[in-house]
Amino acid sequence: MKPTASELFEICDATWPAARQWDDGPWTFREGKGGGKRVSAATSARSTAVDTIDVAEAGMTAMGQTPLFMIRAGDETLDKALAQRGYGIVDPVTLYTLPIAQLTDVPIPRVTAFTIWEPLAIMAEIWAKGGIGPARLDVMARAKTKTGILARWNEKPAGAAFAAVHNGVCMVHAVEVLSHQRRQGVAVWMMRRAAFWAQAHGADYISVLCVERNIAANALYQALGFTPAGQYHYRQCAQ
Repeated sequence: MKPTASELFEICDATWPAARQWDDGPWTFREGKGGGKRVSAATSARSTAVDTIDVAEAGMTAMGQTPLFMIRAGDETLDKALAQRGYGIVDPVTLYTLPIAQLTDVPIPRVTAFTIWEPLAIMAEIWAKGGIGPARLDVMARAKTKTGILARWNEKPAGAAFAAVHNGVCMVHAVEVLSHQRRQGVAVWMMRRAAFWAQAHGADYISVLCVERNIAANALYQALGFTPAGQYHYRQCAQ
């Protein structure tokens, strides 16, 4: 069965895990340790959270993190309250899903894409070029059922990605293709390799998150047949 947006948020937490995550009152806090917004943002499923925004801000500040909130469907009251406090919208994101069988229908050419864990040095180098540094590699290491993906094209390293499975869904993160290897289908082969790997680990669906501003990536996933399953954005405190 196609995962819901709520299930995808849970899968994201499991496949791209914070260093620490806990609930306190209406809030879920995440300690990111430099691993990016997804592992640092506070969330709440309760409308009463708007009454304790100060508590959430204090909790994040105490961790040394700039107050940051993830806003999902149903969070409209919180979204409005944060806007009134001067929080700006950052990085609107679409959650996409696709039945895995739609990516395992084409054989992958030899020496095109490999699943590897632990990541090779060349994979770390490729990720670093896209701003995915050691703190995000630490995020990957915390996931349970996981793999890295290395792509080759024109007989040279071309791209790297990370995939992990939770509750029958594979979520792909950190898709990065070297600039001189783009527009040649490298990302497609990495997504197909992730699908074959995930299928072997019991997954029926594959998912990916994509920021709205990345027009090329959104077009790629839509061309592969991915359909939107939800959206979210962040509200970040002005620094």
